[in-house]
Amino acid sequence: MSEASAIISRVDEVLTTAVDNERQTWTRIDEDLERVFDEIESLVLGGGKRLRPQFAHWGWVAAGGDPADSQQFRIGAAIELLHVFALFHDDVIDDAETRRGNTTTHRRMAVMHTAEQMAGESRRFGEGAAILIGDITYVMSDKLMDDVSPAARSIWHDLRMEMNIGQYLDTLGSARRERRIEIAERICRYKSAKYTIERPLHLGAVAANAEAGSALLPMLSAYGLPLGDAFQMRDDMLGAFGDSAITGKPVGGDFLEGKPTPMLARAYALASASQLKILDTIGTPGMSHDDVSAVQEVVSATGAVAEMESLIVSLRDEAVASLDKKLIQGTAREALLNLADAVTQRDI
Repeated sequence: MSEASAIISRVDEVLTTAVDNERQTWTRIDEDLERVFDEIESLVLGGGKRLRPQFAHWGWVAAGGDPADSQQFRIGAAIELLHVFALFHDDVIDDAETRRGNTTTHRRMAVMHTAEQMAGESRRFGEGAAILIGDITYVMSDKLMDDVSPAARSIWHDLRMEMNIGQYLDTLGSARRERRIEIAERICRYKSAKYTIERPLHLGAVAANAEAGSALLPMLSAYGLPLGDAFQMRDDMLGAFGDSAITGKPVGGDFLEGKPTPMLARAYALASASQLKILDTIGTPGMSHDDVSAVQEVVSATGAVAEMESLIVSLRDEAVASLDKKLIQGTAREALLNLADAVTQRDI
């Protein structure tokens, strides 16, 4: 078994136990709560790359932590549950139809409402239920962090605030049709980049050893921030041009929602007057598949896609160059080098 597979296996064990324990506790009170934990289990154990736990693990190892210590896997599982909490809410915010190739929770809950002929509006019930299931997942993630040090707990607070601030800025940017590059890059960093790479590295390092981990924070940020930006930029490109059968998301979903991505901001900066007319259809009600195709063609024709590919490579190189051999050696450095390629050269 590879090191990555071993990390994923240990984290999945923690996640399985956490979901099972909560299910047993709450279904004894009311059997209707079975559905809540079915939804959580489906999303948290139904796939995912487990990148965040891997970064937490290597931050832990870099600071001298025991690679087999169970606490780091609880930290990784906590971050995964937090990520799933965000997915539940994000799907409601975007009114997404699918997630990882499956119907989203708020849509499934709305169908249940209709099928059981419940009172009220099916859409509102579905959205409300999904938000509450997300909140339950949020509490589950926090329970796994009960035993970390105060220093690590402080980073955990920062991670959660930054992630939610980023999500709000993303929602606001969509509503305002934000197209400025600097704003789009700020949203990119806070909604995903920091909590995907930089903060998991910080958490693992400081949880393993507060003094040694704190000494590594500047280097881990110099690696994690540009790589996190590159990760989200690749994610945006896959959302815009990827194969939905592979990504599990609708093609051009960010165009349908009018998301303020760095790629779209660059397309606006480079577009001609005629191209801007097509780009201005982004995020408008009733966009068709043909409209999405037209936008894809324009974004590519402006040179924005080529710029993003070049930027992703540059950010990856910046991250790798920051790994000081005097501060981080051996398996941790090698793993972070490999992960830099994995997060920037992926197709899902």
